[in-house]
Amino acid sequence: MDETSDEPPTSAVVLDSGHFSQVIFNNVEKFYVPGGDVTCHYTLTQNIVPRGKDWVGIFRVGWKTTREYYTFMWAPQPSDVHGDTAVQQQIQFKAYYLPKDDEYYQFCYIDQDGMIRGASVPFQFRAETEDDILVVTTQGEVEEIEQLNKNLLKENEQLQANCASLQKQNTDLQEDLKKTQELQNVLESLRSSAEKLELELNSLKKENKHLKELNECREAELQQFKEQIQSVTSEKEHLETKLKTALDHVDQLQSQLLSYEKEIKDLVHSDRDKTKQCESLKEENNQLCMTITQKEKQMKELKHCLEHLNGSEAKLTRRLQNEQQKTNDLMKELEEQRRLFQALQAKKKESDLENQKLRKENDSLLRHLSQPRDISSSFVFSAPEDFVFGNPYHAAGAKRVRATGIDSIRKCPICNGVFPDDIETRDYEAHVQGHILECPVCNRAFEKSNQQVFEDHMLCHSLERL
Repeated sequence: MDETSDEPPTSAVVLDSGHFSQVIFNNVEKFYVPGGDVTCHYTLTQNIVPRGKDWVGIFRVGWKTTREYYTFMWAPQPSDVHGDTAVQQQIQFKAYYLPKDDEYYQFCYIDQDGMIRGASVPFQFRAETEDDILVVTTQGEVEEIEQLNKNLLKENEQLQANCASLQKQNTDLQEDLKKTQELQNVLESLRSSAEKLELELNSLKKENKHLKELNECREAELQQFKEQIQSVTSEKEHLETKLKTALDHVDQLQSQLLSYEKEIKDLVHSDRDKTKQCESLKEENNQLCMTITQKEKQMKELKHCLEHLNGSEAKLTRRLQNEQQKTNDLMKELEEQRRLFQALQAKKKESDLENQKLRKENDSLLRHLSQPRDISSSFVFSAPEDFVFGNPYHAAGAKRVRATGIDSIRKCPICNGVFPDDIETRDYEAHVQGHILECPVCNRAFEKSNQQVFEDHMLCHSLERL
């Protein structure tokens, strides 16, 4: 076989000598005379399975990839591809395609994946000279050399296996090192985030302590103002009662503030809203202090505070009512969905019972119609009593039998199609199955004309999953 335009499979990857011993080249000369055909002898060991796109190429010594071949020939396929013994093969390179220089070349066996499976010793293309020395060896020396080569090949294979295992261990250790480095990075990030959170927590604790001290100062000041208000007139006493109610509300706000301080530890994201509420409470306390110090504006400021507190209370009540209304709406919607689900379940049970009856009837019809039989003109279809609206195939079937008047027919129970007597049973059953929709969940059959019933059945299965 000469070299053709069909390019062999190659690889651009730099290869090592991991699989070079799977094909052994035999009787390779030190040099070949130019102008003559070259026969290449090689042995396929049991470690390689030859394939259709395997090839043998001539490479200049020093090649890096399988794309650097000089010429090639497709490798012939042996008769016993999957044998357990070595196979001797040979291939002939035509002189026209061989190199014309005196560089060193070597035979290489490449599989259809572009991987090297064997390489020969180097040789040259040059004429024989007087300097060439003929070495004569005895048969015993040849056997010793072959035995030595076999031992060297075994040692080479063992070294290659050890090298492969060491490379695998190295890759595993590198992967483990990468994983440990990634874990260390994650640990460092977690530590930094934990330190940030501790700093934020300490700042929040300091702020809460400062707020408590301010609240204690405000309570002392309010107590002093209460003692001063006792010496005022009855009108001022009336104002004092209002002030007490306001102070009670302030105590409630303070209790709410304490509860907010406890929730700050678990609700970090809502801290801004609570701090805003604390600031608003501070402003209200400042306003109350200013109203107490200024006796002339005390009544107006107290009314303003009461109105503001009443407004917030009204907002809270409205919000609570809205939440209750939403809850009631959700309960109503849930109740409607339950009623709908119960109705669908009831409808599903009814449809299942009807489908069971239809399936039994359909199976009996299929068994009855699958066997050829004689139909006389006097045969009359009787409607089963268990159908609520009668057999839907009875009237049409009776009309078809009276109209045709033939002795032996097969008829589809769904579309009333008439088939000849010599039709095969599997063709007839395939036609009948073409009119049926089968549920993938419970394997129940439905007619294609009852598409809505089939969709309701599938909807019931989806609701059962919920």
